[in-house]
Amino acid sequence: MIKTDILIIGAGPTGLFTVFEAGLLKLKCHLIDALAQPGGQLAEIYPKKPIYDIPGFPEVGAGELVDNLLEQGKQFQPGFTLGERAETIEKQEDGSFIVTTTKGTKHQAPVVAIAGGLGSFEPRKPVIPNIHEFEDKGVAYMIKDPEVYRDKKVVIAGGGDSALDWSIYLADIAKEVTLVHRRNEFRGALDSVEKVRELKMLGKINLITPAEVVGLGGVDELKEVVIEKNEEQISVEADAFIPLFGLSPKLGPISNWGLEIEKNAIVVDNSLDYQTNIPGVFAIGDVNTYPGKLKLILCGFHEATMMCQSAYKIINPGKRYVMKYTTVSGIDGFDGSRKEAEKAVVQAIE
Repeated sequence: MIKTDILIIGAGPTGLFTVFEAGLLKLKCHLIDALAQPGGQLAEIYPKKPIYDIPGFPEVGAGELVDNLLEQGKQFQPGFTLGERAETIEKQEDGSFIVTTTKGTKHQAPVVAIAGGLGSFEPRKPVIPNIHEFEDKGVAYMIKDPEVYRDKKVVIAGGGDSALDWSIYLADIAKEVTLVHRRNEFRGALDSVEKVRELKMLGKINLITPAEVVGLGGVDELKEVVIEKNEEQISVEADAFIPLFGLSPKLGPISNWGLEIEKNAIVVDNSLDYQTNIPGVFAIGDVNTYPGKLKLILCGFHEATMMCQSAYKIINPGKRYVMKYTTVSGIDGFDGSRKEAEKAVVQAIE
């Protein structure tokens, strides 16, 4: 059993910043995320893309922002359960909650903060009749370990950044890479499009457009991919088929927790602390909704700050917290570190 003060569901930017704000209040945090790394969408979908509306940063890369948030919260020693999705929640007699993941890992905390962004992401699957038969037998919807495809014949379908970037990356690892897209035009970074064009000319990527994958073949594991182009079908030998059509956000099991849901978002009280209809359970960031809600990272940071103040009162009933500015009081980390401004020297000038 993992025990903590605030259990955070979702290790995206809002969840990561919660670690820092809770740490200032001497509250420990543990984060659960279905993805294999912290950062949420920023790390998984567009780590290289710039963000322009983070206060104090005229421009910051999504991956860089994640790294900074991890560094900011590191001194407060957060725990992580990654690669597991929060499945069930049970309220205990003492008022605390036990949250169990898909792999059976149990977590207990008096406060639960759902910071799941747009929800748990599920891959958009192409409409191919027998695709489910080859899932984990050659078909994958995201690439977790590129080495799996070393010396393999790989077919990638898609026309965005992910399809382009992985085609480029695997061109140096796989035995053969085929990129299929239903249009001639790609929606991605210009340098990625140019790189794919270059690799095509060098014979390192087999580009088939406009075309679609319409069938899969093999016994027990994938052996071929059927591609339709100009109303004609061609068969391509393949060890792996990776359709990269993006991710579709869904609340997943959280939608069965008894929370008030509105349009795939969790309703909260924004007049005070972003608490849900279940006392002790909060929802912050893009996962929540209230009148005037804006799905911006900076709004999630604000919501996390307000939520932590209420969490402190739940965890320390009757104890008054006196807010101190970090510029004056400094920061004491749980790891024994201390950050503070250089003290002024009082000295007479003669």
